[in-house]
Amino acid sequence: MTAEPLILGIESTCDETGVALVRDRELLADVTATSMDQHARYGGIIPEIASRAHLESFLPTMRAALEKAGVDLDQVDAIACAAGPGLVGSLTVGISAAKALAASLNKPLYGVNHVIGHLAVDELVDGPFPDHFVGLIVSGGHSNLLDVHNIATDVRELGGTLDDAAGEAFDKVGRMLGTPYPGGPHVDRLAQAGNKKAIRFPRGLASSKDKNAHRYDFSFSGLKTAVARYVEGLEQAGRQVPAEDVCAGFSEAVNDSLTAKAVLAAQDLGCSTIVVGGGYSANSRLRELLSARAQSAGLEVRLPPLRFCTDNGAQIAAIGSALVREGVEPSDPSFGPDSGLSLSVARV
Repeated sequence: MTAEPLILGIESTCDETGVALVRDRELLADVTATSMDQHARYGGIIPEIASRAHLESFLPTMRAALEKAGVDLDQVDAIACAAGPGLVGSLTVGISAAKALAASLNKPLYGVNHVIGHLAVDELVDGPFPDHFVGLIVSGGHSNLLDVHNIATDVRELGGTLDDAAGEAFDKVGRMLGTPYPGGPHVDRLAQAGNKKAIRFPRGLASSKDKNAHRYDFSFSGLKTAVARYVEGLEQAGRQVPAEDVCAGFSEAVNDSLTAKAVLAAQDLGCSTIVVGGGYSANSRLRELLSARAQSAGLEVRLPPLRFCTDNGAQIAAIGSALVREGVEPSDPSFGPDSGLSLSVARV
Protein backbone atom coordinates (compact mmCIF):
# COMPACT_ATOMS: atom_id res chain seq x y z
CA MET A 1 0.00 0.00 0.00
CA THR A 2 1.32 3.44 -0.95
CA ALA A 3 2.07 5.65 2.03
CA GLU A 4 -0.13 8.69 2.61
CA PRO A 5 1.35 11.95 1.24
CA LEU A 6 3.94 13.67 3.42
CA ILE A 7 3.15 17.38 3.90
CA LEU A 8 5.67 20.03 4.93
CA GLY A 9 4.00 22.98 6.67
CA ILE A 10 5.55 26.44 7.05
CA GLU A 11 4.19 29.02 9.49
CA SER A 12 5.42 32.65 9.40
CA THR A 13 2.43 34.89 10.06
CA CYS A 14 3.78 36.87 13.00
CA ASP A 15 6.67 36.22 15.41
CA GLU A 16 6.88 32.40 15.28
CA THR A 17 8.76 30.50 12.59
CA GLY A 18 7.23 27.04 12.51
CA VAL A 19 7.98 24.00 10.37
CA ALA A 20 6.16 20.69 10.72
CA LEU A 21 5.73 17.42 8.87
CA VAL A 22 2.40 15.60 8.76
CA ARG A 23 1.41 12.34 7.09
CA ASP A 24 -2.39 12.09 6.86
CA ARG A 25 -3.36 13.00 10.46
CA GLU A 26 -0.10 11.93 12.06
CA LEU A 27 2.31 14.61 13.25
CA LEU A 28 5.89 13.50 12.65
CA ALA A 29 7.67 16.68 13.72
CA ASP A 30 6.83 20.20 14.83
CA VAL A 31 9.62 22.72 15.48
CA THR A 32 9.11 26.39 16.33
CA ALA A 33 11.46 29.35 16.74
CA THR A 34 10.13 32.58 18.23
CA SER A 35 11.28 36.18 18.22
CA MET A 36 8.95 37.19 21.08
CA ASP A 37 11.82 38.19 23.36
CA GLN A 38 13.01 40.70 20.75
CA HIS A 39 9.61 42.43 20.79
CA ALA A 40 9.10 42.50 24.56
CA ARG A 41 11.19 45.64 25.03
CA TYR A 42 8.83 47.53 22.70
CA GLY A 43 5.61 46.22 24.25
CA GLY A 44 4.35 44.81 20.93
CA ILE A 45 5.29 43.18 17.65
CA ILE A 46 7.69 45.14 15.43
CA PRO A 47 7.06 43.84 11.88
CA GLU A 48 10.58 44.51 10.59
CA ILE A 49 12.15 42.62 13.50
CA ALA A 50 9.74 39.73 12.98
CA SER A 51 10.56 39.52 9.25
CA ARG A 52 14.30 39.48 9.87
CA ALA A 53 13.89 36.81 12.54
CA HIS A 54 12.04 34.58 10.04
CA LEU A 55 14.90 34.96 7.58
CA GLU A 56 17.41 33.89 10.23
CA SER A 57 15.32 31.07 11.66
CA PHE A 58 13.78 29.33 8.67
CA LEU A 59 16.60 27.05 7.51
CA PRO A 60 17.67 25.91 11.00
CA THR A 61 14.02 25.29 11.92
CA MET A 62 13.31 23.30 8.76
CA ARG A 63 16.45 21.20 9.17
CA ALA A 64 15.53 20.45 12.78
CA ALA A 65 12.03 19.37 11.74
CA LEU A 66 13.32 17.07 8.99
CA GLU A 67 15.83 15.51 11.38
CA LYS A 68 13.18 15.00 14.06
CA ALA A 69 10.83 13.35 11.56
CA GLY A 70 13.63 11.19 10.19
CA VAL A 71 12.94 12.14 6.57
CA ASP A 72 14.81 13.85 3.75
CA LEU A 73 13.51 16.90 1.93
CA ASP A 74 13.05 14.96 -1.31
CA GLN A 75 10.57 12.65 0.46
CA VAL A 76 8.11 15.51 0.90
CA ASP A 77 5.05 15.14 -1.36
CA ALA A 78 3.54 18.62 -0.99
CA ILE A 79 4.31 21.92 0.70
CA ALA A 80 1.87 24.17 2.56
CA CYS A 81 2.62 27.66 3.80
CA ALA A 82 0.62 30.35 5.54
CA ALA A 83 -0.66 32.83 2.95
CA GLY A 84 -2.67 34.92 5.44
CA PRO A 85 -3.99 36.47 7.54
CA GLY A 86 -0.86 37.88 9.15
CA LEU A 87 1.91 40.45 8.85
CA VAL A 88 2.75 41.03 5.19
CA GLY A 89 6.52 41.02 5.72
CA SER A 90 6.48 37.87 7.82
CA LEU A 91 4.16 36.09 5.39
CA THR A 92 6.38 37.07 2.48
CA VAL A 93 9.39 35.33 4.02
CA GLY A 94 7.54 32.06 4.50
CA ILE A 95 5.85 32.20 1.09
CA SER A 96 9.15 32.93 -0.66
CA ALA A 97 10.82 30.00 1.10
CA ALA A 98 7.91 27.70 0.24
CA LYS A 99 7.92 28.73 -3.43
CA ALA A 100 11.67 28.14 -3.67
CA LEU A 101 11.30 24.67 -2.14
CA ALA A 102 8.32 23.76 -4.32
CA ALA A 103 10.10 24.88 -7.49
CA SER A 104 13.37 23.13 -6.69
CA LEU A 105 11.67 19.88 -5.62
CA ASN A 106 8.93 20.06 -8.28
CA LYS A 107 6.24 19.61 -5.62
CA PRO A 108 2.73 21.09 -5.37
CA LEU A 109 2.35 24.18 -3.21
CA TYR A 110 -0.65 25.23 -1.13
CA GLY A 111 -0.95 28.76 0.26
CA VAL A 112 -3.28 28.16 3.19
CA ASN A 113 -5.41 30.07 5.65
CA HIS A 114 -3.46 30.29 8.88
CA VAL A 115 -6.60 30.96 10.95
CA ILE A 116 -8.47 27.90 9.68
CA GLY A 117 -5.28 26.00 10.43
CA HIS A 118 -5.86 26.77 14.12
CA LEU A 119 -8.88 24.47 13.88
CA ALA A 120 -7.33 21.91 11.54
CA VAL A 121 -4.53 21.10 13.99
CA ASP A 122 -7.10 19.45 16.27
CA GLU A 123 -7.33 16.52 13.85
CA LEU A 124 -3.74 15.67 14.74
CA VAL A 125 -4.84 15.20 18.36
CA ASP A 126 -8.48 14.10 18.40
CA GLY A 127 -8.82 12.46 14.99
CA PRO A 128 -11.21 13.17 12.10
CA PHE A 129 -13.74 15.95 12.47
CA PRO A 130 -17.49 15.28 12.52
CA ASP A 131 -19.42 16.08 9.37
CA HIS A 132 -20.56 19.42 10.80
CA PHE A 133 -19.23 21.56 13.66
CA VAL A 134 -18.89 25.11 14.91
CA GLY A 135 -15.37 26.54 15.02
CA LEU A 136 -14.49 29.16 17.62
CA ILE A 137 -11.33 31.05 16.66
CA VAL A 138 -9.86 33.11 19.50
CA SER A 139 -6.48 34.82 19.23
CA GLY A 140 -4.76 38.18 19.42
CA GLY A 141 -6.18 39.18 16.06
CA HIS A 142 -9.34 37.09 15.68
CA SER A 143 -12.50 36.29 17.58
CA ASN A 144 -14.72 34.49 15.09
CA LEU A 145 -17.37 31.80 14.81
CA LEU A 146 -17.25 29.50 11.78
CA ASP A 147 -19.78 27.05 10.36
CA VAL A 148 -17.70 24.08 9.14
CA HIS A 149 -18.93 21.17 7.02
CA ASN A 150 -15.49 20.33 5.62
CA ILE A 151 -12.33 21.99 6.95
CA ALA A 152 -10.77 21.99 3.46
CA THR A 153 -13.68 22.91 1.22
CA ASP A 154 -16.74 24.14 3.10
CA VAL A 155 -16.20 26.82 5.76
CA ARG A 156 -18.53 29.77 6.33
CA GLU A 157 -17.95 32.68 8.65
CA LEU A 158 -20.87 33.25 10.99
CA GLY A 159 -19.56 36.32 12.77
CA GLY A 160 -16.58 37.97 14.35
CA THR A 161 -15.38 40.82 16.48
CA LEU A 162 -16.46 44.31 15.50
CA ASP A 163 -13.37 45.82 17.12
CA ASP A 164 -10.77 44.25 19.43
CA ALA A 165 -10.21 40.52 19.46
CA ALA A 166 -10.23 38.74 22.82
CA GLY A 167 -6.47 38.24 22.97
CA GLU A 168 -5.85 41.82 21.92
CA ALA A 169 -8.16 43.11 24.66
CA PHE A 170 -6.35 41.00 27.25
CA ASP A 171 -2.98 42.40 26.18
CA LYS A 172 -4.32 45.97 26.40
CA VAL A 173 -5.72 45.42 29.88
CA GLY A 174 -2.38 43.93 30.87
CA ARG A 175 -0.71 47.11 29.65
CA MET A 176 -3.10 49.21 31.77
CA LEU A 177 -2.11 47.21 34.83
CA GLY A 178 1.61 47.30 34.07
CA THR A 179 2.13 43.60 33.39
CA PRO A 180 5.03 42.42 31.20
CA TYR A 181 4.45 41.84 27.48
CA PRO A 182 2.49 39.96 26.30
CA GLY A 183 -0.14 40.84 28.86
CA GLY A 184 -2.67 38.08 28.14
CA PRO A 185 -1.07 35.25 30.15
CA HIS A 186 -0.40 37.60 33.07
CA VAL A 187 -4.00 38.85 33.12
CA ASP A 188 -5.17 35.24 33.05
CA ARG A 189 -2.91 34.37 35.98
CA LEU A 190 -4.12 37.36 38.00
CA ALA A 191 -7.74 36.52 37.16
CA GLN A 192 -7.35 33.06 38.63
CA ALA A 193 -6.42 34.64 41.96
CA GLY A 194 -9.28 37.17 41.89
CA ASN A 195 -12.99 37.18 42.62
CA LYS A 196 -14.86 37.11 39.31
CA LYS A 197 -18.03 38.41 41.02
CA ALA A 198 -16.39 41.39 42.74
CA ILE A 199 -16.63 43.70 39.72
CA ARG A 200 -19.19 43.24 36.97
CA PHE A 201 -18.00 44.77 33.73
CA PRO A 202 -20.37 45.18 30.74
CA ARG A 203 -20.86 42.52 28.08
CA GLY A 204 -20.57 43.76 24.52
CA LEU A 205 -23.57 43.61 22.18
CA ALA A 206 -25.83 42.59 25.07
CA SER A 207 -28.86 44.78 24.23
CA SER A 208 -31.91 43.21 22.57
CA LYS A 209 -31.24 45.17 19.39
CA ASP A 210 -27.62 44.02 19.20
CA LYS A 211 -28.52 40.43 20.05
CA ASN A 212 -30.64 40.34 16.90
CA ALA A 213 -28.40 42.33 14.57
CA HIS A 214 -25.14 40.78 15.79
CA ARG A 215 -26.19 37.31 16.90
CA TYR A 216 -22.76 35.76 16.34
CA ASP A 217 -20.58 38.87 16.64
CA PHE A 218 -18.37 40.08 19.48
CA SER A 219 -17.28 43.48 20.78
CA PHE A 220 -14.67 44.08 23.44
CA SER A 221 -13.65 47.73 22.97
CA GLY A 222 -16.39 49.02 25.28
CA LEU A 223 -15.39 46.51 27.91
CA LYS A 224 -11.77 47.59 27.61
CA THR A 225 -12.84 51.22 28.06
CA ALA A 226 -14.89 50.31 31.14
CA VAL A 227 -11.84 48.65 32.69
CA ALA A 228 -9.69 51.69 31.88
CA ARG A 229 -12.21 54.07 33.51
CA TYR A 230 -12.48 51.86 36.59
CA VAL A 231 -8.70 51.73 37.03
CA GLU A 232 -8.25 55.45 36.35
CA GLY A 233 -11.00 56.31 38.83
CA LEU A 234 -9.31 54.39 41.61
CA GLU A 235 -5.89 55.84 40.79
CA GLN A 236 -7.22 59.39 40.74
CA ALA A 237 -8.84 58.79 44.12
CA GLY A 238 -5.54 57.55 45.48
CA ARG A 239 -6.92 54.08 46.08
CA GLN A 240 -5.17 50.79 45.39
CA VAL A 241 -6.26 48.94 42.24
CA PRO A 242 -7.34 45.37 43.08
CA ALA A 243 -5.58 43.91 40.05
CA GLU A 244 -6.71 40.34 40.67
CA ASP A 245 -10.38 41.30 40.93
CA VAL A 246 -10.16 43.64 37.93
CA CYS A 247 -8.65 40.85 35.83
CA ALA A 248 -11.18 38.32 37.10
CA GLY A 249 -14.14 40.58 36.29
CA PHE A 250 -12.72 41.47 32.89
CA SER A 251 -11.93 37.84 32.07
CA GLU A 252 -15.44 36.78 33.04
CA ALA A 253 -16.99 39.38 30.74
CA VAL A 254 -14.89 38.29 27.75
CA ASN A 255 -15.38 34.59 28.31
CA ASP A 256 -19.08 34.93 29.04
CA SER A 257 -19.58 36.45 25.58
CA LEU A 258 -17.33 33.98 23.76
CA THR A 259 -18.77 30.84 25.30
CA ALA A 260 -22.42 31.89 25.25
CA LYS A 261 -22.32 32.69 21.53
CA ALA A 262 -20.36 29.56 20.64
CA VAL A 263 -22.96 27.39 22.36
CA LEU A 264 -25.76 29.44 20.79
CA ALA A 265 -24.32 28.95 17.31
CA ALA A 266 -24.01 25.19 17.79
CA GLN A 267 -27.62 24.98 18.99
CA ASP A 268 -28.91 27.17 16.16
CA LEU A 269 -27.12 25.08 13.52
CA GLY A 270 -27.89 21.72 15.06
CA CYS A 271 -24.22 20.88 15.63
CA SER A 272 -23.07 18.62 18.45
CA THR A 273 -19.43 19.74 18.45
CA ILE A 274 -17.50 22.97 19.04
CA VAL A 275 -13.84 23.05 17.98
CA VAL A 276 -11.68 25.80 19.45
CA GLY A 277 -8.40 27.20 18.11
CA GLY A 278 -6.05 30.17 18.44
CA GLY A 279 -3.65 31.56 21.00
CA TYR A 280 -6.36 32.74 23.37
CA SER A 281 -7.70 29.18 23.62
CA ALA A 282 -5.00 28.68 26.26
CA ASN A 283 -7.00 30.94 28.60
CA SER A 284 -7.95 28.94 31.69
CA ARG A 285 -11.38 30.50 32.25
CA LEU A 286 -12.39 30.09 28.60
CA ARG A 287 -11.58 26.39 28.76
CA GLU A 288 -13.40 25.94 32.07
CA LEU A 289 -16.52 27.94 31.21
CA LEU A 290 -16.94 26.59 27.68
CA SER A 291 -16.55 23.01 28.85
CA ALA A 292 -19.18 23.54 31.55
CA ARG A 293 -21.67 25.29 29.27
CA ALA A 294 -21.20 22.76 26.49
CA GLN A 295 -21.73 19.87 28.87
CA SER A 296 -24.96 21.44 30.12
CA ALA A 297 -26.12 21.81 26.52
CA GLY A 298 -25.12 18.26 25.57
CA LEU A 299 -22.31 19.41 23.29
CA GLU A 300 -18.77 18.12 22.80
CA VAL A 301 -15.86 20.58 22.98
CA ARG A 302 -12.53 19.90 21.30
CA LEU A 303 -9.84 22.14 22.82
CA PRO A 304 -6.24 22.11 21.57
CA PRO A 305 -3.37 21.10 23.85
CA LEU A 306 -1.57 24.21 25.06
CA ARG A 307 1.39 23.60 22.72
CA PHE A 308 -0.92 23.98 19.71
CA CYS A 309 -2.61 27.17 20.90
CA THR A 310 0.08 29.54 19.68
CA ASP A 311 1.17 29.73 16.03
CA ASN A 312 2.93 26.57 14.83
CA GLY A 313 3.87 24.67 11.72
CA ALA A 314 1.62 21.74 12.68
CA GLN A 315 -1.52 23.78 11.98
CA ILE A 316 -0.28 24.66 8.50
CA ALA A 317 0.74 21.09 7.69
CA ALA A 318 -2.62 19.88 9.05
CA ILE A 319 -4.71 22.10 6.78
CA GLY A 320 -2.36 21.27 3.90
CA SER A 321 -2.91 17.58 4.53
CA ALA A 322 -6.69 18.09 4.60
CA LEU A 323 -6.55 19.89 1.25
CA VAL A 324 -4.50 17.08 -0.31
CA ARG A 325 -6.86 14.40 1.07
CA GLU A 326 -9.83 16.22 -0.46
CA GLY A 327 -8.14 16.45 -3.85
CA VAL A 328 -8.07 20.25 -3.86
CA GLU A 329 -5.88 21.72 -6.58
CA PRO A 330 -2.64 23.44 -5.50
CA SER A 331 -2.53 27.22 -5.35
CA ASP A 332 -1.65 29.30 -8.38
CA PRO A 333 2.13 29.84 -8.16
CA SER A 334 1.66 33.60 -8.46
CA PHE A 335 -0.12 33.98 -5.09
CA GLY A 336 1.17 36.47 -2.57
CA PRO A 337 0.52 37.35 1.08
CA ASP A 338 -3.02 38.35 1.98
CA SER A 339 -3.21 39.99 5.40
CA GLY A 340 -7.01 40.14 5.17
CA LEU A 341 -7.64 36.64 3.80
CA SER A 342 -11.29 35.64 4.13
CA LEU A 343 -12.06 33.04 6.78
CA SER A 344 -14.32 31.26 4.29
CA VAL A 345 -11.44 29.90 2.19
CA ALA A 346 -8.87 27.34 3.29
CA ARG A 347 -6.39 28.08 0.54
CA VAL A 348 -5.68 30.94 -1.86
